Amino acid sequence: MFLGLRELRFARGRFTLMGVVIALVAVLVVLLSGLSAGLVNDGVSGLKAMRVMSFAFDKGTITDNAFTRSVVDDEQLATWSAAPGVRAAEPLGVSIVNGTTDAGRQVDLTLFGVEPDGFLSPAVSSGARSAGPGEIVVSQTAASAGLALGTKVTLDRSGVELTVVGFTAAQATFGHVDVAYLPIDTWRLIASGSAQAGAPTPQQIGALHYPYSSVIAVQAGDDATLDTARTDTAAGTMSMTRTEAFNASPGYQAETMTLTMIRAFLYAICALVVGAFFTVWTIQRTHEIAVLRAVGASTSYLLRDGLAQSLVLLLGFTVLGVAAGVGMGALMPDGMPFSLEPVPVALASIVTVVLGLGGAGVAILRVTRVEPVTALGGHR
Repeated sequence: MFLGLRELRFARGRFTLMGVVIALVAVLVVLLSGLSAGLVNDGVSGLKAMRVMSFAFDKGTITDNAFTRSVVDDEQLATWSAAPGVRAAEPLGVSIVNGTTDAGRQVDLTLFGVEPDGFLSPAVSSGARSAGPGEIVVSQTAASAGLALGTKVTLDRSGVELTVVGFTAAQATFGHVDVAYLPIDTWRLIASGSAQAGAPTPQQIGALHYPYSSVIAVQAGDDATLDTARTDTAAGTMSMTRTEAFNASPGYQAETMTLTMIRAFLYAICALVVGAFFTVWTIQRTHEIAVLRAVGASTSYLLRDGLAQSLVLLLGFTVLGVAAGVGMGALMPDGMPFSLEPVPVALASIVTVVLGLGGAGVAILRVTRVEPVTALGGHR
């Protein structure tokens, strides 16, 4: 880097200006990574926390908002439970409701009806797991909405009263709404429309005949081969893996695709801006390159020198941009779905450097066309 280091030192104003642009791109990439991770957690963290292989929806259900559109019955559940390779299959009821706390505060909740002792039942960080007909365990993020242990939530229109008895160990949200886990029988009572005002009672649940849920959660056995297509045909369902089912939550696909496109444009802009800068810079230092060629410098040496120069610039200012982005992320308000996760931030930073280096590499290839005679004015 004989020439590259000296240029970085003596043309520091130009390189600093270019570095500021790279740092700003890195800041935006970090903020978008945090926003993407925050939106994913805010949209489907309740599904991400479930220890399932796949979800079975009623056949023909529109995939958009499929969790709230699908209705499966106990016969379909029995078919999945008896399928070869299935360790366990449980019903999951999903519905989004509005309610009012006993303090008069309005809240939105996504009700997840689960078997109280099943594999879908969440771990709790405080309180107890819901077991009674009117008990719910809510996401820990619901505390900011005014929920606490013992808080009673009255659902709109039905007047059903649910009591908070526990909080999950981690964030559990669905469709940007806090999840409330309750026994599947209680969910069926509410979903059937036959619930009476007040707290659900064992007598109401015992008199209910409503063998339906939203979807079937499936766990596969260890090293088991599960013929999903065959079981779907027999049960009249359509299956999605846990990750594929994220797209069946409200707004998830549209949000993630939008942010992915924005990030792709940022990466392209970084490569183009860095490439344009080094194209102009290579043209301006043609004479110096010609002198090096005249004294015996090889083309590979000049290419390494130019690439090393661009790598120093990209690494240094990307690190500064990432640090600034992390600092700005820490100042984000609580109401914004923002989550800085090391792996996405590191991956985005690496992609920024690699694409910027690619753009610089294309520009620096111009040195292969510089002739030694140029150093003597032979280009005139």
